Amino acid sequence: MPIATRNYWPVGIIITFALFFIGMASVVVIAVTHRDHLVNDNYYEQELKFQNQIDSVARAQHAGATIQYVAAGRIIIALPVAQLAQHFSGKVTLYRANDPKLDREIPLAPNADGKQAVDVSQLATGPWQVRVAWLADGKNFFIEEKFVLP
Repeated sequence: MPIATRNYWPVGIIITFALFFIGMASVVVIAVTHRDHLVNDNYYEQELKFQNQIDSVARAQHAGATIQYVAAGRIIIALPVAQLAQHFSGKVTLYRANDPKLDREIPLAPNADGKQAVDVSQLATGPWQVRVAWLADGKNFFIEEKFVLP
């Protein structure tokens, strides 16, 4: 009497196809119900503003504008003298990342040779950022420098 053996190949193939179908259906359901959104609703608008900021920094670097911290408790901002004769306006922002109450904003008013000294001896010790933004001849310029007050 021969021993009967079972053939499990058809069952294995059916189980494989069933698992494949369930997996594909799960992927479709997840893909359809997943809300793929940008971080911000105005992402593209903010990207354009950021590109303008990059262009402003490049213009300021090309013009040769600088910010230096002097040990006497002053910051010297040097701008191109040629820009002072044009329609000119701007501001200096002293930014403290860990305490916004310490932030200061000063009008940008360089002297005839393009330099402005800002007294920082009364500011709190620690890390600061000096941001200078100005408009000259219809173009925006921006420079930023980090320093630590002792």
